[in-house]
Amino acid sequence: MTRNLGLNGIVYFEAAARQGRVSKAAEELDVSKSAVSQQIKLLEQRLGVLLFRREKRILHLTQEGERLFGTASIALKMLRETLETVARQRASRQLTLRVSPSFAALWLTPRLGEFVRDNPQWNLRIDAAPDPSDFEREVIDLEIRYGDGEWPYPYVKLVGRDYVLPLVSPTHLEELLTENADLETIFRSTRLIDSVKTMIRWDAWLVRNGFHVDNTNSLVQIDRSAMSIQLAVQGTGIALESLTLAYDELARGTLVPVSPLIPVIETPAYWIVGPSRLQSRRINQLFTSWLCSKLDDHDRDIRSLIHDLKLKTTSADT
Repeated sequence: MTRNLGLNGIVYFEAAARQGRVSKAAEELDVSKSAVSQQIKLLEQRLGVLLFRREKRILHLTQEGERLFGTASIALKMLRETLETVARQRASRQLTLRVSPSFAALWLTPRLGEFVRDNPQWNLRIDAAPDPSDFEREVIDLEIRYGDGEWPYPYVKLVGRDYVLPLVSPTHLEELLTENADLETIFRSTRLIDSVKTMIRWDAWLVRNGFHVDNTNSLVQIDRSAMSIQLAVQGTGIALESLTLAYDELARGTLVPVSPLIPVIETPAYWIVGPSRLQSRRINQLFTSWLCSKLDDHDRDIRSLIHDLKLKTTSADT
């Protein structure tokens, strides 16, 4: 009975209840008085209750009408405010982007100035937050997402790969490299810095590489790669981290691979996600194209560095 009430009936009812007269509601909505009366009558018929008592063209809400009016007023106010926000955003030529805090700080921000300079006619808002976007409730145009790509979004596009390797400060590595220290001994002898939101965690990595290390009492668990990388630079332990994010530290030598015998794990990792309806926007297309180009450039730099360090790569699927 109530599944097909229709929004028009609610809108006309709310206006009539607020104005107290059908004529004033019709004037506000720019429709005829008969249209307002017809919609209210149809709504009453579908609900099976009277919403108004009518006395000399003045409308008085019934008990049922009072309940519906309270809810309808709040809902329509929220709807109008959201529509106005969306309209303002589109009119202001703005791109609102959500991205994880570590990717924003370590990779995106150092490159973003170029995009802003090349596109001065567009406004940009960056929401650096770990929570996934609700595109039906939030005003978000695009999200750069890290993970396996298995998300229920209408638009999911792979834009970058990641490379994961245990990294350590050179000073701390010297401390760990005793005369008889093999890799298993090294992993037992220090803290393992575990980035809890990465796709590859220490427990799975150790099993994958055949190390029988129960080092759970020496874990430092971090929910930001930026913090994990800095702890490793400080000599706190070994971080299993993204070369996409730790590239500068590896290139400068403030972090080094634990061993050239350990392969770099390569995996699809960075994705653009969002509503399909927004992908035709010029700014969305411009940003996606720019992002793909910059990630491709960075990918070549990482592969070159891996080659220079004489490291091997392996797929996450193997």
